[in-house]
Amino acid sequence: MKMFRLAATAVAVLVSIGTAQAQTSLRIGLAEDPDILDPTMARTYVGRIVFSSFCDKLFDIDEKLNIVPQLALGSETADDGKALVIKLRPGVKFHDGEPFDAEAAKFSLERHLTFPGSFRKPELASVDHVEVVDPLTIKLVLKSPFSPLLAQLTDRAGMMMSPKAAKEAGDKFGLRPVCAGPYKFVERVQQDRIVFEKFADYWNKDNVFIDKIVFQPIVDATVRLANLKSGGLDLIERVLATDLKEVRADSRLKVATAIELGYQGITLNIGKDKAKGPLSQSAKVRQALDWSIDREAINQVVFNGEFKPGNQWVNPDHPYYQGAFPIHGRDIAKAKALLKEAGVTGPVSVDFLVPKGAETEAVAQVVQSMASEAGFDMKIRVTEFATSLKQAEAGEYQAFMLAWSGRIDPDGNSYVFLRKDAPQNYSAWTNADADKALDDARRTSDMAQRKAAYERLTKLELEDHAILYLYHRRIIIAHTTKLKGYRQMPDGLVRVVGLKLK
Repeated sequence: MKMFRLAATAVAVLVSIGTAQAQTSLRIGLAEDPDILDPTMARTYVGRIVFSSFCDKLFDIDEKLNIVPQLALGSETADDGKALVIKLRPGVKFHDGEPFDAEAAKFSLERHLTFPGSFRKPELASVDHVEVVDPLTIKLVLKSPFSPLLAQLTDRAGMMMSPKAAKEAGDKFGLRPVCAGPYKFVERVQQDRIVFEKFADYWNKDNVFIDKIVFQPIVDATVRLANLKSGGLDLIERVLATDLKEVRADSRLKVATAIELGYQGITLNIGKDKAKGPLSQSAKVRQALDWSIDREAINQVVFNGEFKPGNQWVNPDHPYYQGAFPIHGRDIAKAKALLKEAGVTGPVSVDFLVPKGAETEAVAQVVQSMASEAGFDMKIRVTEFATSLKQAEAGEYQAFMLAWSGRIDPDGNSYVFLRKDAPQNYSAWTNADADKALDDARRTSDMAQRKAAYERLTKLELEDHAILYLYHRRIIIAHTTKLKGYRQMPDGLVRVVGLKLK
């Protein structure tokens, strides 16, 4: 009997070891620590990467930017453009076991619209109210036609939250978020890790093959890559363009790339500059700074020519890019002449807020060097990213090196930054004609009419320069060859459904 018990114990231990070995964890290296994990309140690109693993949306996108169903099954827009009916997927549960239905969808959308300080409110500004048609159908009644609405619902504005959990948590929801995605939240240790485990009742669970997702913020890109090469990580985002050759030469690694939907630029403080410096007081001074910069040189020097220079909120390959306003070269003589016309003598001192990061800091240093030849003294102030956003909101800067990950509709790259009083209008730029152009582009789904509205907006922005658009990154994801099924979408997010890890 004693021998039998020992044998049984040995079998139990072996089964336990076998089960442990079968558990798979996907370790993802992030370039920053996300801000709050609350879809209503979140702002960061890196946060969107994390959300994609645990917070499904009503709709998603595919590789060709087509809008495809996720928690919704489909939609129908009213003939007058003032209502959108959405059919919801049956049998979906939130991570707390609560059912996802029309009432839950209505709650999430209303929370996005009404929660104090919501960053989704301007994205859904045209929604007057949400009606429950039946248990699996909602109707969004609009104040006026709003062509980007479906596109907005492919991102955080379309993320659904458990009403029970959100009501109980209030403004603390981001500490233990409860959504309806493939993975459920386990823990977060700031600046160290965010852990999720597979949700057993996920509606698409047959396509979820990895047991655990661990996100690790590692700001230093060289350290991120070293961790990937050593096996400490399985996938990293924002590989440096200068490291591409090294990654491609490693047989254990794979690269996935796409030109981003967003932009990289310098936001200029026009309306909140407490120092009232020349940059905020004169469009000619802002134009002078723009003419001092060589965008193609930045691309070659910092990024080995891998990125795409730009001067607008969409990249030059985008169907809404305004070809009537091509990227100009560098002209120091013109920059100096503009400063003289503005009655400004150099050096023009500029508090240059720069989020911490190898590439961001490198670009800032190149801009600093270029601008100095025109008469600008760009005083670089490197700050942790989340802190830089808070300072930008408060107007505690004069120039801000700010990236935007981009949206599939041009409205998502422009309205929230350029419309008067929009929550991410860090420049505090106000222009009534620009506001009208932004509003006009929202009211029609006709592409020619929308392009005409954006042409007016582009002219106004390039004259006034609330933002100096510089370039569009190549999204560069590197992962181990042990990871199978990875596909890169143009929005730069890491989608985990369908992935397998040896």
